[in-house]
Amino acid sequence: MSWNEWEQLKADATARGSARMQLNHIPDGSGGAGKLRSDKKIWTMAGEDTKGLQGDIGKALGKLDDGQSGLGETPGCESAAAQKELYHSWKKYVADVKSRCGELGGLLERSGHDLSKSDAQVKAELDKIAAKYKDTDAVGGQTKDR
Repeated sequence: MSWNEWEQLKADATARGSARMQLNHIPDGSGGAGKLRSDKKIWTMAGEDTKGLQGDIGKALGKLDDGQSGLGETPGCESAAAQKELYHSWKKYVADVKSRCGELGGLLERSGHDLSKSDAQVKAELDKIAAKYKDTDAVGGQTKDR
């Protein structure tokens, strides 16, 4: 779920005017305050596991490089040129996924250490990651001056 979807859900709940539920507050005397738990260790483990994906992704990138070796220059062969273009596109995409796992894992770890951050601070950090790793445009099926 994206941040915008979450914000829309909160806005919709507010618009309905439900007095029984408020997403950013537990009413006094509701007895619900004792049920809210957050475990710093779990957040840290989730961050470590997410960062740990980088190793497997790195291995996949190595296999991709090995599988691509030997193509060399093939002037006049459009399918080889298209395959090479696809390879470079996916190599960049997978490398960005690897990097994103590291940054997102770090964010999860830090969230576990400091759960007192405001929604705005967490959103700002997520927005930085989203902007840095904005998905690339699709290249397959498009003519590129050919």
